[in-house]
Amino acid sequence: MLKLIGSRLVLVIPQLLIVGLLVFSLLYLVPGSAAALILGDAANPESIKEVEAQLGLDRPFLEQLGTWFANAVQGDLGNSYLYKRPVADLVLERLPATLSLVGGGLLVAMVVGVGLGLLAGVNARRLVDRGVTGFSALMQSMPEFWVGLLLVLVFVIQLGWFPVVAWTPPGADTGKWLRGLVLPALALGTGASALIARQTRTAVAEALSSRYADTLTAAGVPRGRIIFRYALKNAMIPVLAASALAVGILFGTSLVMERVFAFPGLGSLLLSSVISKDLPVVQGAALVVCLIVIAVNLIVDIAYGVLNPRARPQ
Repeated sequence: MLKLIGSRLVLVIPQLLIVGLLVFSLLYLVPGSAAALILGDAANPESIKEVEAQLGLDRPFLEQLGTWFANAVQGDLGNSYLYKRPVADLVLERLPATLSLVGGGLLVAMVVGVGLGLLAGVNARRLVDRGVTGFSALMQSMPEFWVGLLLVLVFVIQLGWFPVVAWTPPGADTGKWLRGLVLPALALGTGASALIARQTRTAVAEALSSRYADTLTAAGVPRGRIIFRYALKNAMIPVLAASALAVGILFGTSLVMERVFAFPGLGSLLLSSVISKDLPVVQGAALVVCLIVIAVNLIVDIAYGVLNPRARPQ
């Protein structure tokens, strides 16, 4: 097990280096000058050169990259041009809302996806299987923001079951936090649940049609025990891989869903920063999201090795 964890941690290092390089390169991919943005109407060639010298933007690319990496390792992501505050503080303030949204969406995706996939896999090639497959295709084809708007229209405006302002910090009121998270999590988890449902359905159907399932059935083992103790356990191996993919999708989609439910998360921070060309904030927020996705994939890889001994390094 230690060899498995060590091998996965070694693979994380080049991923972090590549992500850091791509995030830092945003500074050079965006047209225009950050110094001109800071100066505004007072910008002229002389003042732009002066501000660039103060910010270190006139130094060679590799020197700037090395300095940025050294500061990022220490938690220093620079200062925002727009908010005049450390980027790390801005990201940490917005991160709980985004993590709550993504975590709720992943929970919905796993519960609904595994439940529907198990139902379809147990009834493979039957009417129930076709119905679940069709419903999963329908869920995946619907844009999450459109589902969110429908939920707001019905359950917030028409019925008044949920608050208009969805976000409440969990430390302020846990009950309101959970209540405000229901609709965003349902809307965000619809598309990912379809992906997990298909993986679960295929894995469960294959497990139940395998030789060991026939042997257990012939030995008189109850079908319910075969399904939940053996088939579902083996089915969770590909489902874990699908859940890691779903996390990346959920993070990307959550940046849009935050606008629908007025969540003060990283999505609104990134949007305002991109519009105003506040590049340190864009770099810092993108780096943090990438680090979270890499960490989730690392955990999933280790869990995959725990469930599947053949995936462990020899």
